[in-house]
Amino acid sequence: MKKLIIASTSTIHGSGYLEYLLPTLTVHFKNCSEIIFIPFARPSGITHDEYTAIAKKAFATININVKGLHEFDDYTEVLNNAQGVFTGGGNTFLLVSQLYKHKVMNPLKEIVISGTPYLGTSAGSNICGLTMNTTNDMPIVYPPSFSTLGYIPFNINPHYLDPDPTSTHKGETRETRIKEFHKFNTVPVVGLREGSWLQVDGNTITLEGKLDARVFEYSKPPYEVKPKHDFSNFN
Repeated sequence: MKKLIIASTSTIHGSGYLEYLLPTLTVHFKNCSEIIFIPFARPSGITHDEYTAIAKKAFATININVKGLHEFDDYTEVLNNAQGVFTGGGNTFLLVSQLYKHKVMNPLKEIVISGTPYLGTSAGSNICGLTMNTTNDMPIVYPPSFSTLGYIPFNINPHYLDPDPTSTHKGETRETRIKEFHKFNTVPVVGLREGSWLQVDGNTITLEGKLDARVFEYSKPPYEVKPKHDFSNFN
C-alpha cells in the first residue's frame, strides 16, 4: 500500500529544515531506522554531500539515519532494499534528468507503489504527479521526458502563491501559468501553499496542514478545497 507525504516545501518561515513536518514524519517513517535521500535536485547548486548532510541533521532529531543515494554504486539495489525514501527539493528539471540518467525512475516508482514510505518536498513532490510540467523551475537541463512517477492522478504546483493585489509586478501569476498549461494539457493541477502537504495512504489522498489548496481542472474555473479534503476520486 502506498504511503507518501507530498509536501509543498521543506521549510516554512520561522522554522528549521523539515521542522514543521517532523511530528508527521515520526509516524510516517515509524518502522524505519534509516532512509535513503535522493539529493539530485541540488538547491542553489550545492553538492550532493552538502545536501545529504542537511537532511541527515533534520532526521537525526527523530532518531532516523540518512544515507545519500549518490554514496552507493548500484542505485537500483539500494532503492530496492530501502526502508524509506526522501527526495528533496531544488530544480525539478535537474532532478528528473538525473533520475532518468541513472535509470532509477521506474525502480523508485515500483518500490513506493509496493509500500516503501516516501517523502517528497518541492521538486521531490513535483515528480509524484503525472508529469513535471507544472514546476516553477528554470529548465537548466533537458530531461529525456517530462513524465514522472504518477503516484497521484494529477499534477502538483508546489509553493503556490496567490496574486498580490498590492504588487506593482505585472508579470504572470502562478494561476496564469497553470491556465497556460491547460491550453495544451488536460491534467488536473493542485496548487499546494507553503506548509501544506498531501498524505497518501493506499488510494486515499488527503490535504493536510492549515491552509486551503487551489485546484485547477481543465475547462473549469479554479476553486479552493479545505484541509482534510479527500482527492481519492479525483481524476
